[in-house]
Amino acid sequence: MPLPYRVTRSFLAGLMLAALALPAQGQESEPPPPAVLTDEAVSAVMARAVDEVIRPGYRDLHASASDLADAVSAYCRAPSAATGTAARAAFNDTVAKWSFIEIVREGPALRQNRFERILFYPDRKSTGLKQVQALLAKADEEDTDATTLAGKSVAVQGMGALEYVLYGNGAKALDKAANSFRCRYGAAVAANLQTIAGALSAEWEQPDGVQRAWKHPGPGNPVFRDGKEAITALLGVLVHGAETVRDQRIESFYKGEDAPARPKSAIYWRSGNTWRSIESNLEGLKALFTKSGMEGLLDPSQGSIAGSIVFVLNSLQHIVPTIDPDIEKAVSVPAERRKLDFLVINARDLVLRLNNDYGGAIGLGAGFSFSDGD
Repeated sequence: MPLPYRVTRSFLAGLMLAALALPAQGQESEPPPPAVLTDEAVSAVMARAVDEVIRPGYRDLHASASDLADAVSAYCRAPSAATGTAARAAFNDTVAKWSFIEIVREGPALRQNRFERILFYPDRKSTGLKQVQALLAKADEEDTDATTLAGKSVAVQGMGALEYVLYGNGAKALDKAANSFRCRYGAAVAANLQTIAGALSAEWEQPDGVQRAWKHPGPGNPVFRDGKEAITALLGVLVHGAETVRDQRIESFYKGEDAPARPKSAIYWRSGNTWRSIESNLEGLKALFTKSGMEGLLDPSQGSIAGSIVFVLNSLQHIVPTIDPDIEKAVSVPAERRKLDFLVINARDLVLRLNNDYGGAIGLGAGFSFSDGD
């Protein structure tokens, strides 16, 4: 007699988890000699990374942030259920667009504290929440001006601050009166996000700026002196991005059934965007790895390394949308916790496959490690 569907499904999920939890390939046997990197091959990979992932990612972020600024302003002028829904939908879209490209924590994103100004997280001491609550209580008109706001604490001018405005305690009052202080402050935050996103996109679009430095490693390049430095940096983006998913996005609130869960430490928990953000992080990681053609730098005999990386990414992407968006339920319901365990185990495995297997295969050396600050 065949097993019931739910048992069969659970059994297959267990097999899948066990398979993915195996040690990364580089740990199982002595790897073949690394591929010989050429500056020409690396330049082609870097060019695709810039032209097919990074530049489009920042363009999409800027477009989404512009729509968000318009939607929040419209909500302030004419508050209603419809304009409120539109503003929150625009916020959700900007979460997704930012989460896709936030993995590229390099270059222009690090200048002028842009990364932290867009996203102040993790906020382990609730500094941002306290500052936003204090700002709303004070109701100083200068905080409704985007230009002035840009010079204030990073904790009050980004995605976390706007999430609290739209979804935090007191957000329902936004529907009751036009041009309330809270809404106009939110509009200033949205306008500030639009400005930052526009600056990021503009810098990556300059042909003689950061994109040239990434595309053409060489002796005269102020960023990458050769192809090895360039591909090391690109791999570093992937490794650190995968670590962020593991450490800051999942283990920030869930470290396994033996550790206390902290659902209100999850990113975007108020707006229900935790999994939307993580799914977009993973989408960005996969796009950067596949669209740049990093597999092509491997010796043909080592192609399975790239296949395993994509397999783990696909598996993570498959499970994330199935998890309950209510983080309280996700950490308390046994079936949901099993999904979280799957994420934790395989996010760790992804880091190993990128850092150890791929890094070793392209000749970074057995002792090399991006992980955990090494």
